[in-house]
Amino acid sequence: MKTLKAILLSAAISVTMAASAQTADEVINKHIAAMGGADKLASLKTVRMEGNLNTQGVEVALTLTKKHLVGMRVDMEIMGTSNYQIVNATKGWAFMPVMQQTEPQEMKPDQLKSAQGQLDLQGSLFNYKQKGYTAEYVGLEKVDGKDAHKLKVVKEGRDVMYFVDATSGFILKTASKATIQGQEMDIQTTYADYKQTPEGFWFPFSSTTLQGPMSFSKIEVNVPVDEKIFTN
Repeated sequence: MKTLKAILLSAAISVTMAASAQTADEVINKHIAAMGGADKLASLKTVRMEGNLNTQGVEVALTLTKKHLVGMRVDMEIMGTSNYQIVNATKGWAFMPVMQQTEPQEMKPDQLKSAQGQLDLQGSLFNYKQKGYTAEYVGLEKVDGKDAHKLKVVKEGRDVMYFVDATSGFILKTASKATIQGQEMDIQTTYADYKQTPEGFWFPFSSTTLQGPMSFSKIEVNVPVDEKIFTN
């Protein structure tokens, strides 16, 4: 029995030492490799995604179009109405006839800043130092039963926690705080169902946000995108 206890204790110590030996850069490098490698990520310039969002029991068909660091447009078909949100590097608009809007409304500063964070198609962890971010290894946690390395990334004064699958290197969850309509809220997004496109890029085809679960049936990369769609 003592021998068994010694073996188990030794194993536990080994796991602890392995976890503590991790650095933020080691975890990030594994993540980048899992996503296809640095060269592959650097070549990602545009993406078009088609899928559905289930929000409060309402099924929303959506098309998401992005151009790296230039703009993002989300077209949504909701209850027979055509709606959209547009964001570029300086401004953002929303046109939601389903909410009785008759003309586009300019986004408020906090909403715009949050949306602009999605313009980096290559991900915040890629070349994070060059972007002026810092990354700190926090520890090992469970996310949906999986071991995940937790990273604290500070970008533009805002803390974002990244949970990276210890086995696959894929991001399982992000967590942060944001001010929405004057109130500070916890923002969490979970990612799943990672698949590789024919071009070799990896994407989570399923995610869950505050708005609800989202799934994509089609993702196209580096397709021609007219930048005019990012202006109102």
